[in-house]
Amino acid sequence: MIDLDKRRRVMQRSMRLGHCICDPKKPCPCDLFKEKDVCLCAGERLEVSAGPVRLTQLVDSPGCASKIDQASLHRVLKDLPAFDDPRVLVGTAAGDDAGVFALGNGEALVETVDVFAPSVDDPYTFGQIAAANSLSDVYAMGGRPLVALSIVAFPIREAPESIMRDILRGGIDKMSEAGVPVVGGHSINDPQIKAGFAVTGLVRPEAMITNAGARPGDRLVLTKPLGVGITAFAAQIGRADRRAIDEAARWMAALNRRAAELMVEHGARAATDVTGFGLFGHLGAMAAASGVDVEVVFDDLPLLPDVLQCAADGILPGGIERNRESAAHYVANPGDVPSAMLEIGFDAQTSGGLLVALPEPNVAPFLAALHAAEGPTAAVVGRVVGPGAGRITLRHTGRRPLPEPREPSTRADTQDAGPRPAVRPEPGDVSAEACCCPAPADSATGAVRDGAAASPDVEKAFQAFLARSGAPGALDAATKQSIAIALCVLSKCEPCINIHLKKARAMGFSEEEIEEAAWMAISFGGSPAMMFWKEVRSRK
Repeated sequence: MIDLDKRRRVMQRSMRLGHCICDPKKPCPCDLFKEKDVCLCAGERLEVSAGPVRLTQLVDSPGCASKIDQASLHRVLKDLPAFDDPRVLVGTAAGDDAGVFALGNGEALVETVDVFAPSVDDPYTFGQIAAANSLSDVYAMGGRPLVALSIVAFPIREAPESIMRDILRGGIDKMSEAGVPVVGGHSINDPQIKAGFAVTGLVRPEAMITNAGARPGDRLVLTKPLGVGITAFAAQIGRADRRAIDEAARWMAALNRRAAELMVEHGARAATDVTGFGLFGHLGAMAAASGVDVEVVFDDLPLLPDVLQCAADGILPGGIERNRESAAHYVANPGDVPSAMLEIGFDAQTSGGLLVALPEPNVAPFLAALHAAEGPTAAVVGRVVGPGAGRITLRHTGRRPLPEPREPSTRADTQDAGPRPAVRPEPGDVSAEACCCPAPADSATGAVRDGAAASPDVEKAFQAFLARSGAPGALDAATKQSIAIALCVLSKCEPCINIHLKKARAMGFSEEEIEEAAWMAISFGGSPAMMFWKEVRSRK
């Protein structure tokens, strides 16, 4: 029941100030109050619709793709003061997976913290993944995790509390599987859901494995498949089938504990876990820290189902671009690896596998033991070729060819992956600009009826219709944009064609593709359409 006295008191305070007391960027009454009759500042809650909530639709970037990119992070951290303490065995300057602090009794603390947005829709599974990911940094150092603190960001008055409870339950259960008690935590009210853990572990300094010990001749082993970021993005836009989504979730929730134990037993020289910076970002950092150059054979990389097909179809998240900016300088591609395949190496991973450098004689027994424990996925993916500055040379033997792009009608069945998200255009997005929005006119005189042109509800509804009709569905965004160009030419609407030409070029259309779409319209519209198109082109 709404406490009207409390609502009145809170809203009057906001209105006197001219700012919402919960969010000073908003006026009072805010749009939410006008539309839903709910005042969150007064402790009221949004009515939660029945049915499951898809967590990945509530965030901008799923999983470790929500993290700050490697290049930006380096710029921020480079001039910060360092605390010089001989007990710090591994600190910020090393850029390793965790910090290590010597206790002076033959043991050292391993400290790490990791937080990110949901990479799956199920809250319990997300909690498990958040825990497995946070533990991974300790495992990558050869350490044993001891205790953890939870960290959660959650829109507490806008989403069901049961979701937050399930996230925490999943994390606690996964920590319990690892033998790690969760002794407390911290939570903040935030519109973007995030979860993670701060983990403290122990390691013997002489047994510690860093990212700086790889030596020429070592073999590189990857213990989990790549493609988590691509699969999560494909699921967000309704292009991933249930098999791929479930397999990605299974691997993300899997602990790296056994792989870590075995790499220590088999004399690993260096290791890192492959997470938000992608394979190339983490491998490049490890190679640079070790003072070596490495070679990776693309055909040997373990991949999640459909990842190669998604790459061929151009289903690639923005995190790839950010990682490319940060890590492209590490990568040398002699031309053997197609560009679509190359993108997979920049894909941000969430709770990815360990990348381990081992002496060649130790590789076979290490893989045999790991395959017996976890199945045959872990694989040798490359080698350390010699001293260097961290260069990664790629090879492609042709054993794994790039598939042909799928037509929209033959893409993976996505019914079980949930509905495609509605597109919510940002202000100024040319895809949402209205073209050809005539006001209703009197049939006899042609005059605009009073009030018709000024109706904000009508225009808002029409804008929403345009956004929905132009959103990707059975036809992808590029196909719809080609159709829009053709229809603009056929209807001979210059404001419309200007909008859609701008949008097409922003999407990467070539001038040849634009011309072909226009001439499809001319083939239907004849000379008038051709003359219109030539006139438009003459002004560009």
